[in-house]
This record gives sequence, structure tokens and C-alpha cells, in this order.
Amino acid sequence: MQKLSRSDLYSLEEYSTLRNEFRQQLMAHKKNRRLPLGDIAALYFEDRLTMQYQIQEMLRVERIFESEGIQEELDAYNPLIPDGSNLKATFMIEVPDEDVRRNKLAELKGIEDEVWLRVEGFDPVFAIADEDLERENEEKTSSVHFMRFELTPDMVAAAKQGAALGAGISHAAYTVQLEPLPENIRAALVVDLD
Repeated sequence: MQKLSRSDLYSLEEYSTLRNEFRQQLMAHKKNRRLPLGDIAALYFEDRLTMQYQIQEMLRVERIFESEGIQEELDAYNPLIPDGSNLKATFMIEVPDEDVRRNKLAELKGIEDEVWLRVEGFDPVFAIADEDLERENEEKTSSVHFMRFELTPDMVAAAKQGAALGAGISHAAYTVQLEPLPENIRAALVVDLD
């Protein structure tokens, strides 16, 4: 999947005009890219469109219009676009109550290394988490992690030929297995493997 460049982005003025339409397009697109894993965890699979939206929103909120600032945003978010041999996702632990969340994050320390995807017929592929920076400390994990699931060429070929996909978490305090994934999500993810 091609990375984003400055020429792919709207100016702040253009984006203000197109924002509502672009946001509606993105929300429809994301419906097939959110994978709940149990009651409190979810994977949000990223791609070129989700990252373009993220960059456009950052430029808008921060009022960034200078070349250097735009390039910094591209450099920050382009690594979250799949490379054809992998799937990339934001993993979130979603616990609304702050006190409950704090306790849960302590209980789930290390969960980011226990999230996996599986192509039918193959062993699970565990996430490579937080390549940009460490998000866990000695007391707890973070509620947000960035993940890469690196697939072998055989796994990619099988997925593109229709093999089912599965996902799960194998943490001692939180175990979930979802196999097969719903077809709408599987179909959206296979597109990322081009």
C-alpha cells in the first residue's frame, strides 16, 4: 500500500470544505475495520485512508500549514500504513471508568505482546507492538498500542485465496479467540495485503 505524500493531502482551506463528506466516507470505511475482542478490547485496523484522515485532522487542529510540520505528521503516521506483507492496527483497551481502567491496565500488563492474528491453516502471528515508543511501565500497560502483524508470503497468498482469518488475545488475565472473523472484516483486511 502506497505511503502518503504532501500531494495526497488537502490544504487547510480545502479540508474545511470537504471535512464532513470525508468524515462520512471514513466512518463507513471504518465499520469494516474495527474488531472487538471481548468486552473491553478492540483492534482498529489502519490503512491509507484512516491515516490520511488522522493527518488531516492533526493538521486542522494544530493549524499546521508549513512544509516542515506537514512532513513531521507524514513521518509520524505513514509507518501505520500496511506494507503489503502485514496488517497494522491500533489496539485499544476501552474501559470508561478511570478507576476501573487503572486497575484493569495493571492487571493486563503485557497484553500487547499476547494479541494475535491467524490465517487458517497456519500458526498464530503475535503482534509486534509499539515500535515507535514503549507504552508500558513497571506498574501497568497503556490503553493504546500500535501493532504490526507480519505475515509470511504463504499466509498472504492463502488469505488472498479466501482462507479464513482469526484473532485473539492469549493473556493470562484476558483470553479471547474469534475465529473466523466476520466476512466484512476479512474482506477489508485482505485488501491491505496488496
